[in-house]
Amino acid sequence: MTGFDLAGRRVWLAGAGGLLGQALHRRLAQAGAQVLAPLRQDLDLRDPAATAAWAEGAAPELAVIAAAAAGGIQAHLDRPGDVLLDNLLIAGSTIEGARRAGVQKLLFIGSAAVYPPDAPQPFKEDVLMSGPLEPAHEGYALAKLAGVKLCQTYRRQHGCDFISALPTNFYGPDPRPAGRHAHVVPSLMRRFADAGRSGASTVEVWGSGKARREFLYVDDAADACVTLLERYSGEAPVNVGVGFDVTIADLAHQIAEVTNFAGEIIFDAAKPDGASRRLLDISRLSSLGWRPATSLRMGLEKTYASLDGAHLPTLD
Repeated sequence: MTGFDLAGRRVWLAGAGGLLGQALHRRLAQAGAQVLAPLRQDLDLRDPAATAAWAEGAAPELAVIAAAAAGGIQAHLDRPGDVLLDNLLIAGSTIEGARRAGVQKLLFIGSAAVYPPDAPQPFKEDVLMSGPLEPAHEGYALAKLAGVKLCQTYRRQHGCDFISALPTNFYGPDPRPAGRHAHVVPSLMRRFADAGRSGASTVEVWGSGKARREFLYVDDAADACVTLLERYSGEAPVNVGVGFDVTIADLAHQIAEVTNFAGEIIFDAAKPDGASRRLLDISRLSSLGWRPATSLRMGLEKTYASLDGAHLPTLD
């Protein structure tokens, strides 16, 4: 099914309270959709019965599953079992709940962490499950792979128009505090902002700084997801990224410039880097006519500009 018009459609947005969820809410509303967005305190997506009951009562026509129990490397190292179980439950509850509620189209949002780090890069979608996963993110990646496979097998068994996306690291303005389990951009922005306020002369960055990552501004990520809802129907997942990467060292220096930190950046090579590189091939998404609109520097500036003195992220 292609050419799907979102105007006037009832869209269930799972995970509306997260960074991507907030951007998706804005973008879906811009497309004219009626967004149904129960928050975590209203609906526990790890509960299959409660999720199915809510979906049947709300009767959404479409669904976007952006919910996840996630964080940075430290979160996945500290709570590997919780991360695996919670994300398995979320994927199973939402996808099955949507099927039982008669949802016409569903987009499950996975993660670039599902790719084997030793596969050729940029990662093409067809190298999924071709080798071992990155150990630090194994549980999260397995659960996201399960969600992708549920969409594929439900399409085969039930004829559901369920699709999946594999986004790279996304970032952007987020009012929530950036604690020790935060992703790399909010974590670094917190450290540099704190250093600037306190007059510190150094900032420590985890890892060697040599690892390479791809960063996508969150509003661009949301726009790509809406593009997939409107224009894509297929079993294969679709990469969502920008098509180029930078070293963590380069990212740190750009954040230092954006936050006006003039001190020394110290890289702690004793801390884990994670995968040495994670870059996506975005040919499939580009073929639908989508392009990112926000450069990394512009996105970092927008993110920092959104932080005022009362809401700067603080150390735990």
